[in-house]
Order: sequence, then C-alpha cells, then structure tokens
Amino acid sequence: MITKFTAYIEKDVEIGCYVAIVPGIPGAHTQADTLDELQIRLKEVLQLCLEEMTPEDKETIPEFVGLQQVEVSL
Repeated sequence: MITKFTAYIEKDVEIGCYVAIVPGIPGAHTQADTLDELQIRLKEVLQLCLEEMTPEDKETIPEFVGLQQVEVSL
C-alpha cells in the first residue's frame, strides 16, 4: 500500500543544505545537499519511522490540511 505524506522543506542558509520534516511523525526528519538526495533520504526515514510505529500510532497520524502565510511587522 502506498501512502502520501506531506513534508515541510526549507533551506538552511547557515550550512547550505535542505532540511525536511514530516509533522506528526516522530523522528521523520532529515537533511541533504540536494532536493533529489533529500527525497531519497526522506523516503528512507519515513519507512523506518513507520516500521517502528504500532497500528494504533499510525491511526493517530494527523491529516495534512494546508499551509498558510501570515504577515507580521518586524
């Protein structure tokens, strides 16, 4: 069974690499120098995290709804 997850990806300007997290799945985060490498690593870490989860834990994975930008004055 194939399941889709949504990852949050940002570029760390201090070290110059991409960082990804999947909210709601403990331990589902990784980093890489390229987006292609990040995709590979993210799939691997997701598979490992999901293998360690109980069926009950998997039922509590939150459903992705969306992203929202918020403007604030600095």
